[in-house]
Amino acid sequence: MASPACSARAPLLLVCGDDDFSVKQRSRQVFDLWCKELGGMDHEIVDAAVQNTGEALAALSRLREALDTLPFFGGSKVIWFQNCSFLGDDRTAKSNAVMESLLALSEHLKTFRWDGVRLLVSAGRADERRVFFKCLKKLGAIESFAALTADDKDWAGAAESHALKILGATGKEISDEALAELVTRTGPNLRGLASESEKLALYTGNRTAVTLEDVRAIVTRQKQAKAFALAESLGDRDLPKLLRTLDEELWEMRIDKKKSEIGLLYGLISKVRALLFLKELRNMGALKPVRDYASFKTQLDRLPTVDLPADKKFNPLASHPFVLFQAFRQTENYTAAELISGMDALLQCNRRLVSSDLDEALVLQQTLIGIVGLKALKYS
Repeated sequence: MASPACSARAPLLLVCGDDDFSVKQRSRQVFDLWCKELGGMDHEIVDAAVQNTGEALAALSRLREALDTLPFFGGSKVIWFQNCSFLGDDRTAKSNAVMESLLALSEHLKTFRWDGVRLLVSAGRADERRVFFKCLKKLGAIESFAALTADDKDWAGAAESHALKILGATGKEISDEALAELVTRTGPNLRGLASESEKLALYTGNRTAVTLEDVRAIVTRQKQAKAFALAESLGDRDLPKLLRTLDEELWEMRIDKKKSEIGLLYGLISKVRALLFLKELRNMGALKPVRDYASFKTQLDRLPTVDLPADKKFNPLASHPFVLFQAFRQTENYTAAELISGMDALLQCNRRLVSSDLDEALVLQQTLIGIVGLKALKYS
């Protein structure tokens, strides 16, 4: 990504990427900055969010007109080609008419005199192979924003930095535990994180400090965070909450086809695996019981990782440190033998879900009751 300071000085700037929130936020920042620097009243915003080829051609025509029209009162002019939806690889972008029009615009920009004129283009994901993208890169600057995903190695760190920036701008301070809980509840969702941070700023009023209790009271669990609720109930060994959460998950499966009983089961397997792993580290003395998150994180950072699997699905330490902190405290709810027996119960549950005609909800319910209700067993 180009340096924001350098990008904002270029007369031509493309801000793009699949992180819609960051793209819009940065584009607005640049547009306001340019308008303030250049002054005047002739700045234009051309809406480039289109549905078909005809609308795309009309938007490009308005852009050409804006470029070729001198400011009415003289001076300088800023043009924002806003939310362009045809720089990627969708059907409209692949239209011959649109590609020809973008090619013609590229040639026009190469000979255009930029004295007193600046062009800002904001878009979703842009195809770097296209002539128009290469033209913008050569003549100006490009800033690209990729959306955070759970597969990113340090998505939690980036989310925490984003939340600290937003809360800091409102004069708020937040504890490590509260910040980690905020990120855990929102997941890799910058728009949701910004919204929840603003809610916290309003909720705390004149208070400077944002506490863990504030986060738990006001921050909504996003879709990804809800997916962990069942596993958290299992870790807490809270049977009423566990069965209630299971019912909620099964109900949501009726309207969300991406969810399945097997998916719920795999989430539970990951949870028990993490509990067993952390239990072993505790028994070995590699991790010692602590009351606060900061002390636990310090211990965690000192653990060697050379012998751990690279795949995040099988490496519990790849989870967010606060998630591990909660799981580490939950290890007190089970013995190592109970966790081993629980893993075996989940394996049997997997086989029954795949190979039997039994009701899936009943199978899951019986399995979870068996794990939570297990008494300590002795293994030789």
